[in-house]
Amino acid sequence: MDTIEFIQIRKFIVKLGKMLHKYGTPAFRLEAYLTEIATYLGVHASFISTPTSLTIVIWSDRHEDEYNHSARLMPGELDMNALSLTDELASSLLNGELSLSEANTRLDEIDAMGSLYGKLPTGIAYGMATGAFAMLMGASWSEIGWSSALGLLAFVWTLWATRSKRVNLMLEPMTAFIAGLLTCAIGSYVDPGINIPLVVLSSVIVFVPGLALTMGLAELSSRNMVSGTARTMDAIMQLFKLYFGAFLGVTAGFNLFGENIYTPAQSLPYWATWLSVLLLCIALVAIFRTRVKHIPWALAAAFIAYSATAWSADYMSPGLGAFVGAFALGIFANGFTRIANQPATIVAMHGLIVLVPGSKTYIGLNSFMTGKDFVQADHLGQEVFLIFMSLVAGLIFANVVMPTKKAL
Repeated sequence: MDTIEFIQIRKFIVKLGKMLHKYGTPAFRLEAYLTEIATYLGVHASFISTPTSLTIVIWSDRHEDEYNHSARLMPGELDMNALSLTDELASSLLNGELSLSEANTRLDEIDAMGSLYGKLPTGIAYGMATGAFAMLMGASWSEIGWSSALGLLAFVWTLWATRSKRVNLMLEPMTAFIAGLLTCAIGSYVDPGINIPLVVLSSVIVFVPGLALTMGLAELSSRNMVSGTARTMDAIMQLFKLYFGAFLGVTAGFNLFGENIYTPAQSLPYWATWLSVLLLCIALVAIFRTRVKHIPWALAAAFIAYSATAWSADYMSPGLGAFVGAFALGIFANGFTRIANQPATIVAMHGLIVLVPGSKTYIGLNSFMTGKDFVQADHLGQEVFLIFMSLVAGLIFANVVMPTKKAL
């Protein structure tokens, strides 16, 4: 291998690694995928990925050429469209359909792409996701409406955070603070008797790091100790910031507008649970920026995961039911990889989001701090821990039963 070819290869691998990191790829998947690409391209490589850094070492067969690269990166956000296009590009390169220079140019084009759905559909998705979660938690129709409205406000803060570094630093606590303050005002002057903690939680559910906690534990289980520990601690700190903002907002609201006396509303019918899952899945399509051709797969993944968990809950504890849901989801996601030749992550994330106990972690933190439960929950701490472990174990068992064809 001559020096010019080696330079082209290492430039492509470095750019590919940074882009996959930007799209929220877990460390164990990113490192395995880049190793496969490097092997196909005829070089040796070693990678270390964490949520905030990426280290790459590349060398030729006889060590004539060596290259080290370390970069400080911001934690990535899920972008299923860009992830899918990047994987297709890498496959085309390995099949000889693209040259390295063409692949490099195409990577730049993918990186410059914005969201498939634009600001308005994404804002509507935020409102739909927060309302659907409130419905899933058994809120009343008015509480669902207020949660959706405050979810739209959370999206406005998210847009502002992309333009201001100061707002981005305080996004989670400030969004939760405003949600808590406005919910108290609504409970005092507009709609007395609403479940204020539930409305606040629903309005910020998009920021609750349940998925990040699950990914961190999955990385730890795959022996990616540095990345797993960093991602788990980052998720815990994000949860603390959210809870502090909400606690401060509700406290300020009670002092300004007076305390609200919660009046339980009539329970929603059973079909509302399945409607909420459907609405949540549709909302996640825009939030995760899923390609149109993958939408049926994403919806199916979420319903398979939730249905398997709900069915198994009749025969075992909810914590172990999550194992069945994660196992069924893992089998489906790996089947999707074999059929569509696309990363399993694309559909797996949609299914995991309806299983992860991020909201229960928040509720447990509230119970610990205040000694009060705003939803009925017994032995919440043990259940949350068991669900997290069950999710990780279910995905591991699924990979054993039906191995994935792609590292992503």
